[in-house]
Amino acid sequence: MPSPFAFARRDELVRFAADKRLPAIYFAEDFTDAGGLLSYGPSISDSYRRAAAHVDKILKGAKPGDLPVEQPTKFELAINLKTAKAMGLAIPRSLLLRADQVIQ
Repeated sequence: MPSPFAFARRDELVRFAADKRLPAIYFAEDFTDAGGLLSYGPSISDSYRRAAAHVDKILKGAKPGDLPVEQPTKFELAINLKTAKAMGLAIPRSLLLRADQVIQ
Protein backbone atom coordinates (compact mmCIF):
# COMPACT_ATOMS: atom_id res chain seq x y z
CA MET A 1 0.00 0.00 0.00
CA PRO A 2 1.21 3.51 -0.71
CA SER A 3 2.70 5.14 2.36
CA PRO A 4 5.33 7.76 3.12
CA PHE A 5 7.12 5.19 5.33
CA ALA A 6 7.39 2.63 2.52
CA PHE A 7 8.45 5.26 0.02
CA ALA A 8 11.15 6.62 2.35
CA ARG A 9 12.45 3.07 2.93
CA ARG A 10 12.15 1.86 -0.66
CA ASP A 11 15.80 0.88 -1.01
CA GLU A 12 15.64 -1.20 2.16
CA LEU A 13 12.35 -2.83 1.13
CA VAL A 14 13.64 -3.67 -2.34
CA ARG A 15 16.88 -5.08 -0.89
CA PHE A 16 14.94 -7.19 1.63
CA ALA A 17 12.69 -8.65 -1.08
CA ALA A 18 15.70 -9.39 -3.28
CA ASP A 19 17.62 -11.06 -0.42
CA LYS A 20 14.60 -13.29 0.32
CA ARG A 21 13.93 -13.84 -3.42
CA LEU A 22 10.40 -12.47 -3.01
CA PRO A 23 8.84 -11.34 -6.31
CA ALA A 24 7.27 -8.14 -4.96
CA ILE A 25 5.00 -5.66 -6.72
CA TYR A 26 5.28 -2.06 -5.58
CA PHE A 27 3.02 0.99 -5.81
CA ALA A 28 5.42 3.42 -7.51
CA GLU A 29 7.88 3.37 -10.39
CA ASP A 30 10.67 4.54 -8.07
CA PHE A 31 10.76 1.04 -6.58
CA THR A 32 11.55 -0.59 -9.93
CA ASP A 33 14.17 2.08 -10.53
CA ALA A 34 15.69 1.00 -7.19
CA GLY A 35 15.78 -2.65 -8.31
CA GLY A 36 12.26 -3.86 -7.51
CA LEU A 37 10.64 -6.40 -9.82
CA LEU A 38 7.33 -4.72 -10.76
CA SER A 39 5.39 -1.59 -9.93
CA TYR A 40 1.83 -0.68 -10.76
CA GLY A 41 0.15 2.46 -9.55
CA PRO A 42 -1.27 5.83 -10.40
CA SER A 43 0.82 8.10 -12.57
CA ILE A 44 2.30 10.73 -10.25
CA SER A 45 2.96 13.18 -13.09
CA ASP A 46 -0.62 12.84 -14.34
CA SER A 47 -1.92 13.43 -10.80
CA TYR A 48 0.16 16.62 -10.55
CA ARG A 49 -1.21 17.85 -13.88
CA ARG A 50 -4.74 17.22 -12.71
CA ALA A 51 -4.04 19.03 -9.44
CA ALA A 52 -2.71 22.00 -11.41
CA ALA A 53 -6.00 22.12 -13.33
CA HIS A 54 -7.85 22.36 -10.01
CA VAL A 55 -5.56 25.18 -8.87
CA ASP A 56 -6.21 26.98 -12.15
CA LYS A 57 -9.97 26.75 -11.58
CA ILE A 58 -9.61 28.09 -8.04
CA LEU A 59 -7.45 30.99 -9.22
CA LYS A 60 -10.13 31.79 -11.79
CA GLY A 61 -12.75 32.06 -9.05
CA ALA A 62 -14.15 28.56 -8.50
CA LYS A 63 -14.95 27.65 -4.92
CA PRO A 64 -12.76 24.74 -3.76
CA GLY A 65 -15.75 23.08 -2.10
CA ASP A 66 -17.60 23.02 -5.43
CA LEU A 67 -14.83 21.13 -7.23
CA PRO A 68 -15.21 17.36 -7.44
CA VAL A 69 -12.82 15.01 -5.72
CA GLU A 70 -11.07 13.06 -8.46
CA GLN A 71 -9.51 9.64 -8.43
CA PRO A 72 -6.52 8.72 -10.58
CA THR A 73 -7.39 7.71 -14.13
CA LYS A 74 -3.95 6.87 -15.48
CA PHE A 75 -1.93 3.99 -14.06
CA GLU A 76 1.59 2.92 -14.96
CA LEU A 77 3.22 -0.50 -15.07
CA ALA A 78 7.01 -0.75 -14.77
CA ILE A 79 9.02 -3.98 -15.04
CA ASN A 80 12.65 -4.49 -14.10
CA LEU A 81 14.03 -7.28 -16.31
CA LYS A 82 17.42 -7.22 -14.54
CA THR A 83 15.69 -8.16 -11.30
CA ALA A 84 13.53 -10.77 -13.02
CA LYS A 85 16.63 -12.39 -14.51
CA ALA A 86 18.43 -12.36 -11.15
CA MET A 87 15.42 -14.12 -9.59
CA GLY A 88 15.17 -16.63 -12.43
CA LEU A 89 11.75 -15.36 -13.50
CA ALA A 90 10.44 -15.15 -17.05
CA ILE A 91 8.11 -12.21 -17.65
CA PRO A 92 5.45 -13.03 -20.26
CA ARG A 93 5.76 -11.08 -23.50
CA SER A 94 2.13 -9.97 -23.22
CA LEU A 95 2.96 -8.25 -19.92
CA LEU A 96 6.10 -6.64 -21.33
CA LEU A 97 4.07 -5.19 -24.22
CA ARG A 98 1.64 -3.58 -21.77
CA ALA A 99 4.36 -2.05 -19.60
CA ASP A 100 4.89 1.71 -19.66
CA GLN A 101 8.54 1.23 -18.68
CA VAL A 102 10.83 -1.80 -19.04
CA ILE A 103 14.21 -1.61 -17.35
CA GLN A 104 16.74 -3.71 -19.25
